[in-house]
Amino acid sequence: MQLIRTILLCITTFFITGCQAQVVESFLIKELRSKIADKTYPRIDGILVQQADKIILEEYFNGFKKNTTHDTRSSFKSITSLLAGIAVDQQLISLNDTLGRFFPELKHEGKRRITVRNLLEMRSGLACEEFYDIGPVCEDAMVETDDWVAFCLGVDLIRKPGVNWSYNSNEPMLVGEIIARASGMSVMDFAKKNLFQPLGITDYKWTISPKGQGMTAGSFYMRPEDMLKIINLVKNKGNWKGKQVVSRKWVEQSTDCKIVIDFSFARYTRIPDAEYESARYGFFWYKERFRYKNIDTEVLFASGNGGQYMMYLPAYDLTVVFTGSNYGNWRGKLPFEILLKYVIPIVLSKYTSIEN
Repeated sequence: MQLIRTILLCITTFFITGCQAQVVESFLIKELRSKIADKTYPRIDGILVQQADKIILEEYFNGFKKNTTHDTRSSFKSITSLLAGIAVDQQLISLNDTLGRFFPELKHEGKRRITVRNLLEMRSGLACEEFYDIGPVCEDAMVETDDWVAFCLGVDLIRKPGVNWSYNSNEPMLVGEIIARASGMSVMDFAKKNLFQPLGITDYKWTISPKGQGMTAGSFYMRPEDMLKIINLVKNKGNWKGKQVVSRKWVEQSTDCKIVIDFSFARYTRIPDAEYESARYGFFWYKERFRYKNIDTEVLFASGNGGQYMMYLPAYDLTVVFTGSNYGNWRGKLPFEILLKYVIPIVLSKYTSIEN
């Protein structure tokens, strides 16, 4: 009889706890929707959250729908990193290859010595800066020309390559052209054959220069669910449904972010009690540690102007995509506040009681 009582108590506790978790989860989702609707979180266009193999949150706003493609902006740089990894895997290029190998038209000896690694780490030494409002913002000038690659090669070399981090769009643009020249096909065709087709990504649009050069620094349109495929590929160390699309070695190397960039995404959430430290940079990928209340976790992510993010949180087996239209202002970092105040607590609510 005692055994039966114990079993019944366990069952009752299980269902009560489960119901409490569902109530907390429902409350958090409802409150999040409300804050997006009342513009507490303005111009959040899409949120897509997957834990393990299950979609636990999928919401679209401001006229965007599930099948609407969205401008990924600079988060596409991280996809360019994957394309570079595939080219390295195929032995078309190496990290130590220099610009001189791929651009015989380049006569400047200092620039000819810039390596593929320097480009992927944003440490080429070229005079572009698009992160700290120092300038020059080379992308704005580049898109006014017909030949974007020639523009990038023409930028002045002002410091020794491999020393200082300087965020810009020149370097991923040059990486894209290196992939094209090394593979003998356009970067658009290379990406289609080696990355998009294996992942079943078919609905997308490139931004292309008047000379036909694919923009590998951003302004690529794709669906949030396909952005989720990209970050899941990274989570799975380059494996997609049993096929190794990009090597495990490359994924680990490119996301081993060690370059301190003296900038915190958490700081821009403006959460008073959130602790922050500098984010770190890898090969067109970011990492940052986030601490808030009972949350202490590291996030690997791709970032794009306006609030475009592909995130992976290993501690929670969580992949997250945000799209937004907060271009050119601090609200583009609001997804990190949503992550800390809602997304992670929704996940935690499935396992424990949360105070609100």
